[in-house]
Amino acid sequence: MTWLFSRRADLLIFGGTAIAALVLAFALPYHDAPQWSWIAGVLFVDVAHVWSTAFVVYLDPAEWKRRPVLYAGVPVAMLAIGIALYARGPLVFWRAIAYLAVFHFVRQQYGWVMMYRAKNGERDRAGRWLDGATVYLATLYPLAWWHAHLPRRFSWMIDGDFVSIPAWVGSALGIVYAIALAAYVIRALVKRPVNWGKHLVVATTAACWYAGIVATNSDYAFTVTNVFVHGIPYMALVYVYARAASRERDSRQGIAAFALDRKRALVVFLASLWAIAYCEELLWDHTLWHERPFLFGGGFDLGSVACVIAPLLAVPQLTHYVLDGLLWRRSTNPRLGRLL
Repeated sequence: MTWLFSRRADLLIFGGTAIAALVLAFALPYHDAPQWSWIAGVLFVDVAHVWSTAFVVYLDPAEWKRRPVLYAGVPVAMLAIGIALYARGPLVFWRAIAYLAVFHFVRQQYGWVMMYRAKNGERDRAGRWLDGATVYLATLYPLAWWHAHLPRRFSWMIDGDFVSIPAWVGSALGIVYAIALAAYVIRALVKRPVNWGKHLVVATTAACWYAGIVATNSDYAFTVTNVFVHGIPYMALVYVYARAASRERDSRQGIAAFALDRKRALVVFLASLWAIAYCEELLWDHTLWHERPFLFGGGFDLGSVACVIAPLLAVPQLTHYVLDGLLWRRSTNPRLGRLL
């Protein structure tokens, strides 16, 4: 059995994060997300993990030199697309971002499963199809159920960003999911060697997505089960990848922080992400949301300028979504196998 990081790290990053999220979701009976959960989940994890992409693209000279036109062009393109969407109305803009985010979250869980398959030498097509179908359905079934039971006490971006679908679609997908999950479990019981890391990802994905969306109707439960299991493993991946990139002989002028010892490097990494995440959310709150004056101070009304400010502030998030689809695939990143 080959782990992605190490046995201890994988169990902590995937299993420990999921267990903590589930305990928080069911142990504390909140409906609305309290401020501490927003700070811990959205600010310190969700927004921070978006900016972590910069460590392996814009702050890595070797990666920047490899595709400068792409990396310079994506933020510009995202701004232009965002302005065009907002011109058609704020709901159009936020709905588009919500569904892009959903795609990103779903694909990440599939990506972890494929990474574990690759690390453990699993090449069979039937197994790939079943593994992929199971982890996809573990996310798509709760999402379909959500769409079929609107409105809920929580939303992905803003109220009304999801569109309603007939209830039978969610029910039908649930049956397909149950069949796929049963087939996955049966195959897992007989296949050797056991790929425990892959099973861990599938199990935690199924548990957290079901608990946060179907089993509960709480903005708080959705927040802790959604962003923790998504953002924390991603930041761990970026941290390991960036440290490996900084040690490459052909990139000695990489990120200076990662030349430090491991503990100090981790502190610099997290402190940098949390500082920039705070600055971004301060701008959002000052200009658009006006929801947390205790944390960010007073705000001001932008009026018609919001049609530019909102797309501009969304650029890091949209850029992260696009680049994430390129960085973690061998076909588009030849450094991936070497650095991980």
